Order: sequence, then C-alpha cells, then structure tokens
Amino acid sequence: MIKLCVGIDSVEHLIQVRKMNRAKHAKDYNFHITRFRPKRAQEILEGGSIYWVIKGFVTVRQRIIGFEDVDTDHGKKCMIKMDTELHLTQSQPRRPFQGWRYFEESVAPKDFPKGQNITDIPPEMKNDLRNLGLI
Repeated sequence: MIKLCVGIDSVEHLIQVRKMNRAKHAKDYNFHITRFRPKRAQEILEGGSIYWVIKGFVTVRQRIIGFEDVDTDHGKKCMIKMDTELHLTQSQPRRPFQGWRYFEESVAPKDFPKGQNITDIPPEMKNDLRNLGLI
C-alpha cells in the first residue's frame, strides 16, 4: 500500500510521532486509522508494507502486521497495524492523491542497505538530494 504521510515533515519527524503514539496508547506496534478495510487485506498481510509519501517522495516503509475494525466517534473504521521498525527506501517522487492505493512490488522503491543511514544528513542537503532523485 502507499499513503500520504500528512502532517509529517521528515522521516525523523515520523519516527518521533510513532514513538509518542506508542507511548500514549500503550501499544507495542504502530497503527494508522483509515476509513475502509482494504479488499486485498489477506494478500497485504503476506509480507506487505505501507510506503509513506513524505513531502512528495516515498522515503520509508513499515511492514503491515494486521488489520482491525475499530469504533470511532465517526463510526467504524479500520486500524492498520504496523511493525515498529521503519525501513528507509530509495526516494521515489509521488504526486498527491487521496486515501491509500495498492502499490505493486514491481514498482516499489528498494530499501536502503542495512547500516546505511541518512538521518545524519542536514535537512537542506536531504531535500536537494531528494529533488535530484538520489535518496
């Protein structure tokens, strides 16, 4: 799946928000509430991930570990349960869209190799590298 990461400025910001949400809700997984349960939920659970678009670029993914129906103030929704580990991906530009989309593995960006870290790069340089499609 692919989804816009609304309100998030960077991978570092996403990491912070995820940690705060886990602590606030006493969960050992990350989650996102969405309007509808995916029709291809079983297929996604067989190793699928949610790829996050941050500021116009896919830069990170999280493995999806489950779906759960939840009651909210606005009716029944679907909780997407995700692993706590975030995997940096090669940067891939994306135009805005609403909701989430299925993302075929053949066009998904590759993960950065283990041990490679982009969090130490200054934000301005990261933006320049993203604009060039290098991260």
